[in-house]
Amino acid sequence: MFMKKLYVLCFAVLSILSLKAQDKLNKMYAKRPALGVHFTLNDYQSASRIRSSSLNSVLLNKQLTKPRLMSPGLAISYTQGFSDHIDIQGRLAGTFLDLPVNGRVPFNNDYFLGEGDISFLFKMLSDKYWVSPYLSAGVGASMYKGTHFGAFLPLGAGLQVNFFDEAFLLINSQYRVQVAANNNYHFFHSIGFAGNIGKPKMPEQKPVVIAAPKDTDGDGVFDADDACVSVAGVAKYNGCPVPDTDGDGLNDEADKCPTVSGEKRYDGCPIPDGDKDGINDEEDKCPAVSGLARYNGCPIPDGDGDGINDEEDKCPEVAGVAAQMGCPEIAPEIIKKLEFAAKNILFETGSAKLKTSSNKGLNEVAKILSENQDVKLDIDGHTDNTGNADKNMTLSQSRSDAVKAYLVKKGVDEARMTATGHGQEEPVADNNSAAGRAKNRRVELKISY
Repeated sequence: MFMKKLYVLCFAVLSILSLKAQDKLNKMYAKRPALGVHFTLNDYQSASRIRSSSLNSVLLNKQLTKPRLMSPGLAISYTQGFSDHIDIQGRLAGTFLDLPVNGRVPFNNDYFLGEGDISFLFKMLSDKYWVSPYLSAGVGASMYKGTHFGAFLPLGAGLQVNFFDEAFLLINSQYRVQVAANNNYHFFHSIGFAGNIGKPKMPEQKPVVIAAPKDTDGDGVFDADDACVSVAGVAKYNGCPVPDTDGDGLNDEADKCPTVSGEKRYDGCPIPDGDKDGINDEEDKCPAVSGLARYNGCPIPDGDGDGINDEEDKCPEVAGVAAQMGCPEIAPEIIKKLEFAAKNILFETGSAKLKTSSNKGLNEVAKILSENQDVKLDIDGHTDNTGNADKNMTLSQSRSDAVKAYLVKKGVDEARMTATGHGQEEPVADNNSAAGRAKNRRVELKISY
């Protein structure tokens, strides 16, 4: 059992030393060496009651020993800081009491008990603050009556009050854990003062070395004032090169258009666009006239010169008028002849066979087409609503085709004509009367360019 407790003791010491090593770097408020005097109280009775029952039972039954029944004594201490938050404290304490030594009958007399311990004080706050709670842990040994020796582990908590960094009030309570058989578990309470000894350590004064001003890039502007330390520049721009805001390779001082990327041959400006059509003059085939990219910067062409551009001109190779979408106007007399011929196109009843009375008008149409080679002819056949609609559609198409076929025989190019049947879908008069139905049975001729 003794060896087991000794192992625990060694492990605790090594753990504390490792904590000290970790906290070693910060010593701004580490405590200076200090000597202290303390009034102490030893309490064996409370510890014995707790071990025989429980802490809860002792508290409920109010069995804690009164301070006046504890054994008073005195102690001296030496304290020094390892770091801002860890102090080491060595303490010697003495008192007279009748100590119940394990395995022996009471002595029935007071003898001297001497105790010594070394503890680490783990402070919540550094000595910068005037009050700091702390926990303590360490190792200790005792001697009673000059013949009984023991060892213990002091575990406790305390409070430090700082008086101007020169003196400290230390209040501490410990529970001393038995390690050797000749010692008993007990409480140890103390209150006392510790004062610093020796002079405070002054911070090392290092000589001030004033370095010569550096100019890393050699541009005549010292690094302290140089906004571009590694790139040679000019003082005007705080040691940086003359800027090139638009990144076109020409610095702003030589660039006539410093905020717009351009060409060196145009003094840093973009290639000009004289006519403002979005195509620069080097690519614009009509640099003085606004145009379109698909025509290389030129306007939409007007091949026939009629003032209507080719994209809107339905007759781009023949001069015309706007009213006819760029095509020439058709003479009124030609329109009248076509209308007259159309009114006289007649068919056998219910048939697509042309009556011979239709020939004169159609011959006139063939002549008009022959004299006007640029025009085209639309032939549209219509019926009334008598009979089946599908049959009427077929009949109207056949009659349009018959007119077209007649004109082809008269020498008109078939490609210049379209023949379409509309059946009864597009009446121009009321189908409820014979006169109306007669008007609806018709062939319309429309000439266009």
